[in-house]
Amino acid sequence: MEEIVFTGFPGFIASQLIRTVLKKETSAAAIVLPTEMEKAKKEAIEIQRLTRCEPIRLMQGDITKEGLGLNDADAAFLKEKEVVFWHLAAIYDLAVPREIAWKVNVEGTKNVNRFVSELPRLKRYMYFSTAYVAGDREGTLYENELIRPKNFKNFYEETKFEAELLVEAMKKAYPVTIIRPGIVRGNSETGETIKFDGPYFFLNMIDRLRKLPIIPYIGRSTAFINVVPVDYILKASVYLSNHKEAEGKTVHLTDPSPHPVEEVYRKMVQEITGKTPKLRLPHAVAALSLKSVSLQRFLGVEAETLDYLTWNAHFDTAIAQRLLEGSDIVCADFLETIPAMVRFYELHKFNKNFHVTIG
Repeated sequence: MEEIVFTGFPGFIASQLIRTVLKKETSAAAIVLPTEMEKAKKEAIEIQRLTRCEPIRLMQGDITKEGLGLNDADAAFLKEKEVVFWHLAAIYDLAVPREIAWKVNVEGTKNVNRFVSELPRLKRYMYFSTAYVAGDREGTLYENELIRPKNFKNFYEETKFEAELLVEAMKKAYPVTIIRPGIVRGNSETGETIKFDGPYFFLNMIDRLRKLPIIPYIGRSTAFINVVPVDYILKASVYLSNHKEAEGKTVHLTDPSPHPVEEVYRKMVQEITGKTPKLRLPHAVAALSLKSVSLQRFLGVEAETLDYLTWNAHFDTAIAQRLLEGSDIVCADFLETIPAMVRFYELHKFNKNFHVTIG
């Protein structure tokens, strides 16, 4: 029986992936930070209750350490198994300082690569990158490209680019699949998520301005925003992990039919407030205002979010669509599923556990 191994547990995507893969006959292990172990134990018990799977083997470790910080017994256990290794652990915060992002995203991935390369029975190495390794490149962005941009919008993008370079180099000798998701949101049907970041920053802002007589657009944008539901990411990536043709491939798990930023913003405003946005707050004024950490906290928006409102790029998904052909796995339309997203947000917006610390 193959062993499915995860970093990044008990994070949202890793937890959901384990639930998905354990619906089949297999067993799972997770490399967990010591500070996350109690949370991981509770999540593992819940997953076992829902899937009736074998207990998940929780291994204390740290990807920033040599050998992933695993003890000898856990390392030996993995080296005896046929392994599908999923590397999801990363710092995902757009506002993360460079030193922290580099240590986890780059040095951590270097350590994972080394460990994976020493697994005698590696079946597949599934690495979660991001579509935003493109930095400030615009136009059509292809899956088989990994071109260094002139600039990155933040240290998250930069360090994920550097990490993907390291994983890309492994394709020559190991069965690697690189997943590049778009901006991930909650479940398309239920709206369920565990963290209000990414597109939820806009819900925060709209909610906190809802009593104003007029809610303005932020600047003027012709850009499209690429937001994908987590259930699409889960189904597609698990399918690809079992697809022989996905070996050696990099795939954009992005929305092949994204909507304009302004359409998405308008729909969010309408769902939360019943109003339609009017007038415009100049983008430069919004950017200058959000240099205030106090205002960021009040609105529930990280300043770095604004960079994506005017970024004109299109993610080509030809490789992903070809590999997924015949699977019935499709990306739900964002506008059609915003109501579910907003309903979940309204139910949990006062729960501090869902909100990220800003500043």
